[in-house]
Amino acid sequence: MVERFKPIRFSRAGIRGLKASATIAINDRVREMWDAGRNVYHLAFGESRFPIHPKIAAALGANAQRRSYTSALGIAELRRAIAEHYGRRFDLDVAPERVVVGPGSKSLIFSALMALGEEIIIPQPSWVSYGPQVHILGKPVTFVPTRPETNYELELDVLEERIHDSRQNWGNPEVFIVNSPKNPTGTVMRPEKVEALAGFARDHELMVLSDEIYALTLFSTIPHVSISQFYPEGTVVFGGLSKSLPLGGWRVGTAIMPREKGGKALGQAMSNIASNIWTCTPAPVQYAALIAYSGDPEIEEYIEICRQMHAIRTKFLYRTMNRLGVPCVEPAGAFYIYPSFERWKEQLAARGVHNDNDLAFHLLDRYEIATLPGSDFHAAQDFCLRISSSYIDVATDEHADRLLAAFMDDPNPERFIRDHHPRMQQVAERFAQFVAELKHEAGEPDTVPNLAVV
Repeated sequence: MVERFKPIRFSRAGIRGLKASATIAINDRVREMWDAGRNVYHLAFGESRFPIHPKIAAALGANAQRRSYTSALGIAELRRAIAEHYGRRFDLDVAPERVVVGPGSKSLIFSALMALGEEIIIPQPSWVSYGPQVHILGKPVTFVPTRPETNYELELDVLEERIHDSRQNWGNPEVFIVNSPKNPTGTVMRPEKVEALAGFARDHELMVLSDEIYALTLFSTIPHVSISQFYPEGTVVFGGLSKSLPLGGWRVGTAIMPREKGGKALGQAMSNIASNIWTCTPAPVQYAALIAYSGDPEIEEYIEICRQMHAIRTKFLYRTMNRLGVPCVEPAGAFYIYPSFERWKEQLAARGVHNDNDLAFHLLDRYEIATLPGSDFHAAQDFCLRISSSYIDVATDEHADRLLAAFMDDPNPERFIRDHHPRMQQVAERFAQFVAELKHEAGEPDTVPNLAVV
C-alpha cells in the first residue's frame, strides 16, 4: 500500500504511473556517484558541453538588468531574428508573428500537446519525454514501431495500420510527433520520406509536431528537410539553442506555427497557456539569444565547429561498436548511437540480465559505464541502449575549454580523439572487454580488435 503523508494527498490525474525523466534521473545519479568519489564514464546524458561563445555570454551580462516581464510569445526583436534564421538556414518562409519563444522546446511541445488533438501518435523509439507529457495531460497514445532495417523511419503502412486499429477501438489519433535528426538513434529522415510523410498527414488531416532541435548537428550527406516545407498548414516546428550551441541550461526554445488562420489561433492558444504557467522566457536570456540567432559570422562558425566536434566523437563510438560486431544503425546527426545487444541475450540472461534495463545497470555496476536503456525511449526492440557522446571528456568547464582549444589548434579527427579523449578511449576498451566476454561465453571467436587510434 502506498504510504500516506497527511495532510498531503496526491492527485491521480497525471501523476499516477509518472516517473522522473530518465535523462535527468541518470544525470543526477552520475553526479552523486562522482561526488562520492566513484569513477563513472558518463554516456547517458545528451547535453552539449562545449564553452559558451564569448559574444553570447557578453550579451547576457549586458542585459542582466532587463528584469521586466515580456510578452508570453517572446520579445518582438527575437521573434523577428528567429524568423530570419529559419529562412537563412532552412529556406523556410516564416513570418515573425508565427514564432513563439518559450523556456525550452520541452515546454513548448507540452503546451502544443495541451492545445491540440485527442490522441497522440508517437514513434518507437522516441525521446523520453513525449510519452510522459501525454500521460500528464491524460491523453491516449498510439505507438508506432520503427525498425533498424529501415533506418528507424516511420513506415507509412505501419502508421496507417496503427491509426486504423485505434479508430476501430473508438480512438481518435489526430496529432503525431516527428523527430529528425532523431533522439535516441541519431538517424535522419531522407527528403523523399519526409515528403511522403507530409502527404500522408495531409490526406489523413493529421497535425504534425516536428521536433527539429538537432537540425544543425548533421554530419552525413543526408540533408535536413523540414516536413513543414511540404505541409506548412499542418506542422508546428520546434527548435532551440540547447544542441547546436551549448546553452541547454539557459532554456530557450522556439516554435513555428502553421500558416493561415489556424496557425494564428494555435499561437494564441499556446500564448494563453504560457501566460498562465511560465509567464515569459527570462528577459536577459531572450536578449542574449538575439546574438545567437543574428547570423553573426563568428556565431555561425562556432556552430559549425561544435558540429564537427560532435561528429568526430559520435563517429568514434559508432565505429567502436561496428568493429566489435555490435549491431548499431549508423548515426547521421545529433550525438547518439543506439546499439543492440540482443544477439547475446542468452549469455546476458546467464548473468542475470534479462532486458535493457538490467543491461544498463550491469554496465554501470560492473564496467562503470552509464547508459540509458532503450525502454526509457519506448523501444520496440529489447536489449538496446542509447549512448551519448556529448558528456565524455568534457565533464567540467575546464575540460571543455581545453578540448575546444585543442580542436582549434589541430582539427584532425584521429589526433583529436587520440590525444585529447582519454576517457573516450577507456570506454572503448571497456566495451571491448564486455563484448569479448559475451563472445567467449557464446563460443564465438573472442579476439578483441585493436581499437587504438593511430
